[in-house]
Order: sequence, then C-alpha cells, then structure tokens
Amino acid sequence: AEKVLGYDLLSLCLEGPRDELDRTRHCQPAVVERCVAAAGYSVGEFAALVFAGALDFAEALYAVKVRAEAMQKASEAVPSGMLSIIGRREANYKFACLEARKHCESLGIENPVCQISNYLFPDSRVIAGHLQALEFLQENARKYYFTRTSMLPVSGAFHTRLMEPAVEPLAEVLKSIEIQKPLVCVYSNVDGKKYMHSKHIEKLLVKQVVSPVLWEQTMHSVYERKQGTEFPYTYEVGPGKQLGAILKKCNLKAWKQYNHVDALEDEEAAGT
Repeated sequence: AEKVLGYDLLSLCLEGPRDELDRTRHCQPAVVERCVAAAGYSVGEFAALVFAGALDFAEALYAVKVRAEAMQKASEAVPSGMLSIIGRREANYKFACLEARKHCESLGIENPVCQISNYLFPDSRVIAGHLQALEFLQENARKYYFTRTSMLPVSGAFHTRLMEPAVEPLAEVLKSIEIQKPLVCVYSNVDGKKYMHSKHIEKLLVKQVVSPVLWEQTMHSVYERKQGTEFPYTYEVGPGKQLGAILKKCNLKAWKQYNHVDALEDEEAAGT
C-alpha cells in the first residue's frame, strides 16, 4: 500500500492523526475457502472485489486513491454533506427531501440536491445534499417523523449527482485496470444484485459514485433463501461492527451467524 500511495498507510491507521485517517479508508484482502458471496459498503466494494479475485490489490488501491481525490475535489465545489436519520414507520424521506429542496430554492440555490444516498435498514436512511437542505431537515425533524438525526463526519454529498466531477477520473483509471470475473458472487451497491462480468463491474463502480448505496436491498438479496435453509456464516472484516448492526436490523436469523474480524485484535493477541 505504501508503494502505491506514496505514504505510510499502516502507521497512519495505527498512530493517526485521526483527522487525517478520517480522510482515508483501508481494507485488507483476505482469503476464505468456500465463501458463497461478498459485498462491500461504498468504498468497501473495492475490497470485496479484491477479495473475490476480480481486482488486483495494488490496482484497486490506486483506483480508490483516484476516486477519493476526485470525490474530495467535488466536495470542495459545493458546501454539502450527509445526514444519518432514524425515522418512525410514518417517515416519508422522499417528501422531506422535496420540501428541503424547495427551501433551498427559496434561498436562491439553483438545482439544489437533497436525496436518499444510503439505504441502511428499514427505519434508517442517509440523506445527502446541500448543507442548507440538511440543516432544514434537522430543524424540521419532528414534522417528518425523524426520531434521530446526525451529521456524518464527511466533507461532501457522496452518492449524489454532486459527485459527477469524480465520474470521469474514476472511469479513466478503471479502463486501465484489468478486471476479472469474480471467483465468488459479489453484490453491487448500485442495484443490490450480483455482478455479471468484468464490463459490468467497471460500469457500476463508476455509477456507484453518483448513485444511492442500496445496502438494505443488498442484504435481502444476499440472504434470500428457501424456508428452512440454514444461513451462512457472515464475517465483517475491518474496524467497527456497523455492518453487523445493520444486518441485525435487516435479518435477525442471518445475524446470529455473524462474526467480526479485526486485524489489529489478531496482531495484539499474537503479541506482535
């Protein structure tokens, strides 16, 4: 990773500073026999594709570097962000976004953006767009039956059309990378379905930057099975257990076979 990126990513992960680390994501490939499926959340999709043998680790990491820099640049063009929301059953996210866009128009903002950018679990969404729209939603949370709202520590409206300037740089770098057919099924964030072939991967990885992450839908696709069929073991690899928490909300039976793998814990246990 250090050779590809030009800086010591490992020491940044272990020692920080935290604000620098927040700007970077790092996933390590792993090898598991008899794996039936893989999926990665947002940038984690690259890690899932490396794991499945579709992408080379160094090439994928370079593509992520280009993607991150292009998204950062797009973020700096417009004051925007992402708002995590837990809502009641009555919550109408699309109507709330429509009213937030109208509010932005009343402030003189042309073509405002405010849309669902991440589907997490049945009562939770992330909405992304212009900061003024997100502030409006926070102020009017009760009206839209939002029980909890919190701004995410990111610098832009990822997975919306505000990321369009990042599309071309990522498309260019993916054209130069050799993409193989995955050895295990990998599910796409864009439509929650399995990738079919290498061109399909190239196309949807680009589209993912400006499309909502359909994670809740992906969880339903991955774990769909006949009544009485056992659920597979699920491993979340990397820091934190957020995806496990989402799985519990989406499918409690599948979650009972869930495990978390943290590379750092393994190293500490080995005394290294």
